Amino acid sequence: MRIFFTIAAITVSASLISAANAREQLSLAGSSTVLPFATIIAEEMGKNPKFKTPVVESGGSSVGKKGVCEGIGTQFIDIGNASSRMKVSELEFCSANGVDVTEIKVGYDGIAVANSLQGQTLTISKADLGKALTAEIPQEDGTWIPNPYKKWSDINAAYPDIEIRVYGPPTTSGTRASFAEMVNQKAYCGKDELAKKASAARDDKSGKKCRAMRTDGAYIEAGEQDNLIVQKLQEDPMSYGIFGFSYLDQNRDTLQSAIVDGTTATFELIASGDYAISRALWFYVKHAHVGVVPGMDEYLMTWVKNWGDDGILTDAGMVPMPEAERTSYEKAMSELPVLTADMLK
Repeated sequence: MRIFFTIAAITVSASLISAANAREQLSLAGSSTVLPFATIIAEEMGKNPKFKTPVVESGGSSVGKKGVCEGIGTQFIDIGNASSRMKVSELEFCSANGVDVTEIKVGYDGIAVANSLQGQTLTISKADLGKALTAEIPQEDGTWIPNPYKKWSDINAAYPDIEIRVYGPPTTSGTRASFAEMVNQKAYCGKDELAKKASAARDDKSGKKCRAMRTDGAYIEAGEQDNLIVQKLQEDPMSYGIFGFSYLDQNRDTLQSAIVDGTTATFELIASGDYAISRALWFYVKHAHVGVVPGMDEYLMTWVKNWGDDGILTDAGMVPMPEAERTSYEKAMSELPVLTADMLK
C-alpha cells in the first residue's frame, strides 16, 4: 500500500524547508498511554534503512496536542499523541498559530484501576469511585465541602476498610482527563441528585467542579510514566493505581484489576465496549511537515500494517478498532482532511 498526500498538504514555507535539513527523523510527543504503541511503530519503521527511527517522547496528552499546535518548523513536533480527544479550545490554539492537523484514531484502551495481587480487590461502583476521588462533595443546601471520606469503607461498609490512596497521572494526562470526565463527572455528579442540584446552583454546566481530583493525599500524582505507578503498587499493597490497560496487561503477574460496575479491565470487555472505563486513542498529524520531515507517510503506513486484530499492537495490549473504523482512518491518512471544530462536536 502507498499513501499519497495532496499538493496542499506538502506546501510549506521556504524557511521550514531549510530548517528541515537539520532534522532527518520524525519527532512525536504526548500521551503516556499511546507512548508504548507509538514506540513500537517507530521501531518497526526504523527497520527500514531508508528512514531513521522516529523520536517518541511522553509528557501527557495535553503536551502532545499543544506541542503539535504550537507552530510550524522543525523545532516543533510533527505528530502529537493523545488518549483524550482534542477539544475545540485546543484546536483554536492550532488555528491561532496557523497549524492545520488531521485527527487519526488508532485504537481503544481501558483505564485500569488496579492494585497488588497481595492487596484486597476493590469491588466498587463507578459512581462511588468518583465520589471517593473528586475534590469536593455536594451538600443538601447546594454548597460543596472538601471530600471528607478517609477510608473506602466510609463510602460503603462493603468496601475495603483501608485509607483511600490512589496513585494516578497529573493534570497534563489524557488518562486523567478521561477518567475525571467518565467517572467523576458523568458517573458520580451526573447521576447523584445532590451533585446535580449543587452544580446547577453554581451554574457549572461544564462539570469543572466535579472533574477536580483530590489534593489531600487520597489521590497522589505519580507523573506521566505509568510504569512508575505500577512500581508504587508493587511496593504498597494497600494502595490502588489508575493507568492505561496495557500496563496492567503487561504486569498480570503482580497486579489485579478492580471490579468497577461489575466489570474488570480485560481485552475482551474493552473490545466489546462492556468495560466500565474505556476510551479511544488518537494522534494528530501536522500538515505543514508532511513532505518536509522525512518519513511521515512511512510512519502512517506502519500503523496501518500493524493495528489489525492479530498485529503487534494487539499483542502489546492495544484494543484494535473494528475493520470499518480502520478503513475509515486509513482513508484519512491518505486524504489528510483538515480537522475542524464541527468535526469535534
